[in-house]
Amino acid sequence: MTSKKTYTRPDTILAVAGRDPANNFGIVNPPVYHASTILSPTMDKFENRVPFEGFGYGRNGTPTQKALEDAVAAIEGAHRSIAVQSGLAAVTGAIVGFLKTGDHMLLTDNAYGPARRFSNTTLKNFGVETTFFDPMIGAEGLAKLMRPNTKVVYLEAPGSQTFEVQDVPGMAAVAKKGGAAVLIDNTWATPLYFKPFDHGCDVSVHAGTKYIVGHSDAMMGLISCASRSIFETVKTACQSFGFHAAPDDAYLALRGLRTMGVRLRHHEKSGLAIANWLKARPEVDKVLHPALPDCPGHENWKKLFKGSSGLFSFTLRDGYSRNALAAMLDGMDIFGMGASWGGYESLMIPAHPDQYRTAVPWPKGKHLVRVHIGLEDVEDLKTDLAEGFERLNRAHNA
Repeated sequence: MTSKKTYTRPDTILAVAGRDPANNFGIVNPPVYHASTILSPTMDKFENRVPFEGFGYGRNGTPTQKALEDAVAAIEGAHRSIAVQSGLAAVTGAIVGFLKTGDHMLLTDNAYGPARRFSNTTLKNFGVETTFFDPMIGAEGLAKLMRPNTKVVYLEAPGSQTFEVQDVPGMAAVAKKGGAAVLIDNTWATPLYFKPFDHGCDVSVHAGTKYIVGHSDAMMGLISCASRSIFETVKTACQSFGFHAAPDDAYLALRGLRTMGVRLRHHEKSGLAIANWLKARPEVDKVLHPALPDCPGHENWKKLFKGSSGLFSFTLRDGYSRNALAAMLDGMDIFGMGASWGGYESLMIPAHPDQYRTAVPWPKGKHLVRVHIGLEDVEDLKTDLAEGFERLNRAHNA
């Protein structure tokens, strides 16, 4: 039986939120409801459904989806959350509700790549202008970029691939003063390690595919909203575009959420161990991990975040060829090479910020490698990496 008390400690929230065994025959986990048609008992109830409440049609939500949304809202401290079919759907669904033709958006230069493409293609075609800004520009720099028609300031902390940590509360204050909504991608830290609504954000976006699902087997996007009005704006946009999380995926995301605290502590510990090990390698130029003092925005991370996850990057010293890097990556045994992250398995991919960064161009020819540290033993990961560096050097010296 689920307690009727309200708990504030994260691990307890993760375990109890979104559950209702008393109304599900004592079953601990919420059932999976597959639904399109949902019947109303009377014409009055059919014609007078309250918007965004209850269940009227499968695309607009089921009890399975609502259980996940309630749990995510509880851990993030949101008014309500919205589950959609992917991380990109969460990004686009969150953005479009606040913009119309003639509006302007400020988007951090280190944002998730598909968010940039959406801005440069779809939004541009719809008459919305986007300005990309240096993530380390600070509140004063952001204020200079604000316009009367700036309706969205979109942040990502730390940034995708290069991991700069922005001054979120300072930038949020500037955006609010200018009448813009503040959206942030909080996938890296999860609600456990960063609380966007405590720092002035209106909307928190997650690729739930990553740490919330946690097992590399389901696509999921989650949008958390600070207030009722913000929720209605975003939910209306998501419904208009037909965005909807599949019931089986919602179930898997809710199952993953229960163990996220335990998993994330392991990811954090192992990630820091590997990051510090990489700093000592002669092949490595710099490790871009927000918890390390030389990562851009580290002071912001210390002030704002409660921890770190298992995702970070490192750069190679100059001189290594693409073929040498390929020799390293192609032969990895434990580290897989694939998009996504946040699952139990370690991943390592070549990243190319030079192909998209505009406000702060990436040095041409500088090799960046993005790493996700999974749940394997750290010593085995070190061995796999050491053997990879041996292949890198052999190919370099051949």
